[in-house]
Amino acid sequence: MALLNRPVRAAGSGSAGRVSRETSSSWPGLGLAAAGVAVAWGVHRLVPGIPMLTTSVVLGIAVAHLPGLRGTVRGVARPGLSLAGRRLMRIGIVLLGLGLGLDQVLGLGWATVAMVAGVVAATFFGTLWLGRRLGLPGDQPLLIATGYSICGASAIGAVSQVSGSDEEDVAASAALVTLCGTLAIAVLPLLQDPLGLSDLAFGRWVGASVHDVGQVVATAQTAGPGSLGEAVVVKLMRVALLAPLVAAVAFALRARHRDERTPSGRRPAPVPLFVGGFLAAAALRATGVLPEAALEGARTVQEILLAAALFGLGSAVDLRSMARTGGRAALLGLGAWVVVAGVSYAGVLMTV
Repeated sequence: MALLNRPVRAAGSGSAGRVSRETSSSWPGLGLAAAGVAVAWGVHRLVPGIPMLTTSVVLGIAVAHLPGLRGTVRGVARPGLSLAGRRLMRIGIVLLGLGLGLDQVLGLGWATVAMVAGVVAATFFGTLWLGRRLGLPGDQPLLIATGYSICGASAIGAVSQVSGSDEEDVAASAALVTLCGTLAIAVLPLLQDPLGLSDLAFGRWVGASVHDVGQVVATAQTAGPGSLGEAVVVKLMRVALLAPLVAAVAFALRARHRDERTPSGRRPAPVPLFVGGFLAAAALRATGVLPEAALEGARTVQEILLAAALFGLGSAVDLRSMARTGGRAALLGLGAWVVVAGVSYAGVLMTV
């Protein structure tokens, strides 16, 4: 299946001198991203039900449209904001691997593992197909499909690193997925009794259908600690599928653009370096050598880096251009939500 309609940009290409110049011009944008993260953290502390990553995307979009800051965002701050959206995202994805308990995933049992893999596959390909049918521009169908099927904005950022997606496509997709995931916090608990789900089954359903890890926690805790534990373990299984999905997209792009080379004359790597870092971090977590304090610190750094990256991506959104496809994007979001909720519900009924 053709995933993209334009060449992929090679990650990590360019000379050391170019990287140095890029970094030196990035401080204004990085400072603005840091301020955005601080505000997002404050909002999350005041209203814990609002995820920090969701707030970061919204703040980035808002800052880009404030009359007093619009020129700064599109001018002197743009290099740093773009750097945050690319490189800080990659580091955050690597640290995400430290939160992946492989022993917990393997303890799910083959039936649940197969169910989760089926949910991810059905959601990804179903959403991708529907997005193409609706005529959404750029890489939005691919990115939205990734966010719904794996882990929200984090997965969108990971795939965008190998697809070379436009910042605006990435930010628009992340905004849609985080919005729908936030709505799930209010909607899914209301459906537990009508659907006849026990607390255990409800936790599995939440873990298999809600996007961001924070949103999973906020939704599943309404049914008690047993539901929450089950939801988190199932969600970790979905996160574990991030690496193979990104690798599959990279291979598809490599095959599509078989004759292309980087400026150094080499072909793009079949699997991005940050994906290998993600797997290495997960393997390190599995050894048990890292104390809980180190893992907790890594989770904090990971959330800060991803929040800064999403703020940078949000600042690239042009609401006027989004409005032209807003109805179709909302329809895709609703359709994908129905797919992931319906397929995961059927899967849960077969495994409990």
